[in-house]
Amino acid sequence: MWVRTRTVVAGGVVLVLLAVVGVLVLVRRIGGELRLPLASRTCTVQADGRVVLDADQMANAATVAAIGAQQGLPERAVVVALATAYQESGLRNLPDGDRDSVGLFQQRPSQGWGTPDEIRDPRYAAKRFYAALKKVRGWERMRITDAAQRVQRSAFPEAYQKWADESAVLSRALLGDVTGAVACTVGGTPVMRGEAAAAALTRSLALDWGVAGSAVPAELTGLTLAASDQRNGWRYAHWLVSHAQDHGVKRVRFEGLEWTARDGTWTEVAGDPQGASRVVAEVFADG
Repeated sequence: MWVRTRTVVAGGVVLVLLAVVGVLVLVRRIGGELRLPLASRTCTVQADGRVVLDADQMANAATVAAIGAQQGLPERAVVVALATAYQESGLRNLPDGDRDSVGLFQQRPSQGWGTPDEIRDPRYAAKRFYAALKKVRGWERMRITDAAQRVQRSAFPEAYQKWADESAVLSRALLGDVTGAVACTVGGTPVMRGEAAAAALTRSLALDWGVAGSAVPAELTGLTLAASDQRNGWRYAHWLVSHAQDHGVKRVRFEGLEWTARDGTWTEVAGDPQGASRVVAEVFADG
C-alpha cells in the first residue's frame, strides 16, 4: 500500500513538472510575440530619478503637466496633480470606478465635477482639478498628500504621498527642466499616420499647450514648433514623445538631439539647422 501511494505521488510530481516545463516552453516560443508589444509601448523618464510607464500612462501624464503649465501654475501644482492621478487611477483614464467615479482623478458627477463624458476628457478633468487646488488656501506650502486630500476628500488621506517622488520626476521632465528625459519606444502599428496624424497632433498641441505648429519641410509629414527658450523646447519635445504612440510620431528633433520611434532613445545629430529655435516632429507616413 505504501509503495503504491509513493508511486502515485511520484507520478503526480512528474505530471506537475511536465506541465510547468510545457508552460515555460510555450512562453519561450511565443515570448517574442508577447514581449515585443509590451516592450514597444514602454516609456522611461530620467530626471533625477527614474520612472517607467506604458504609453497610455505617459500620454496622460504629459497632458496633465501641459494643462498645468498652460494655466501658469508652478511645478508643485503639477506634482500634486500627478500624485493624485497616480493614486486614483494609476494615470489611466478609467471609464468607471468607486460608485460614480470616472476618469484620471476619479471625479464624481454627483459631487459636481461635471458630466461623466466631460470628466472622461483628461484635459477637462485636469482643469477641474487645478481649479479646485487653487481654491485651497496655502496649498503651495502643504505636503503633497495634504494638498491632494483637500481637493479629493479621500478615505485614505495619506495615500497620495507615496507617489510624490515619481510625480516629481515626471514633472521635472515634462516641464522641460531636463534634456532628453522622456524616451518611449513605439509599437510597429501607430494609432494614426500621415496627414491625419499631423492634424491630430496639431490639434492636441493647441489644446494641451495653447500653441500651434507649422508645416515641416515638404519631404516630411509633421510639424515644427517655435521654442522661445530651451525649457519650452524640451516641454514640447517631451510631450511629443509622450504622445508618440497615440499620434503616430516617428521622429522628434530639438537642440542637436533626435528621438526616433525605431530606437526609442535620444541621440546626437550633426548639422541640425533648427538648433535650439524649433522643435521638429515627423509622423509615420500613410501606407
